[in-house]
Amino acid sequence: MPIASMTGFARAEGADPTRSGTTCIWEVRSVNGKGLETRWRIPPGYDGLEIAVREAVAKRLKRGNVSVTLTVSGADEQPSYRVNEALLDQIMDAARRWQIKTGDVAGVQMPRLDGLLALKGVLEQVGEEEPDAQAREARDAALIAVLDDALVKLAQARADEGARMETVLVGHLDTIADLVEQAAGTAALRPEAVKARLREQVAALVDAQTQVSEDRLAQELALLAVKGDVREELDRLRAHIAQARELIAADKGPVGRRLDFLCQEFNREANTLCSKAQDVALTRIGLELKAVIDQFREQVQNIE
Repeated sequence: MPIASMTGFARAEGADPTRSGTTCIWEVRSVNGKGLETRWRIPPGYDGLEIAVREAVAKRLKRGNVSVTLTVSGADEQPSYRVNEALLDQIMDAARRWQIKTGDVAGVQMPRLDGLLALKGVLEQVGEEEPDAQAREARDAALIAVLDDALVKLAQARADEGARMETVLVGHLDTIADLVEQAAGTAALRPEAVKARLREQVAALVDAQTQVSEDRLAQELALLAVKGDVREELDRLRAHIAQARELIAADKGPVGRRLDFLCQEFNREANTLCSKAQDVALTRIGLELKAVIDQFREQVQNIE
């Protein structure tokens, strides 16, 4: 399983076996997220699919914010209506009683039919009969199978995007590795340069204090040597590069979280390198290194 992006879109089309002439379309979208979060929009009458939707998404994907939408359309888009005659009779009776009570003084007239039909509940939309439990179970299974087809397409789209991202990530790692070797080869890290810098610092220390004990001088020398030594940071950067390459090439499922942790380690070593740099060239390399690491991390944020 190569690395996969968390961004993608897919759709799949099927039918509701309990309603003739219907078309059911699943659309699934995903963007990056810390974990796996599923949101859905399902029309009335299909609410029982919600749990199955969450399970189907979790089966195919491990990370990302996933939006699932089900659209159902019938062959006949014109709805049918019927008159609620019992309610209409009640309203008509009430209108007659008030006409008798008030007489002609109030000028109450019998309501017109078009006005009565506009009252809520008088005109009802006729829907198809709800399927029984067995038919609903078969319908839900058929629709989830269509959703799973859409999720397979989404996973493939994310994998295709991941393959393109892999090329970018490897390029960033190559640049980081090149900068690490440039840092290791700077003149400031050559033995003769390190010795000369230590001699100057010791001379300055001796001049600053007329009397310096040998123990204190040894401590200061040790501190100066440690402060200017970036070999450990370079070694750790090389180790992080090797581990990142292994994760990208490995066939072990989602690696986004582990790569994100490595980015933090990259940043820590690059910051230490910059703080220890006592040379303009090494500082410049350290700043370039931080810039490339930031670009690498931006890509990693979208990896599953």
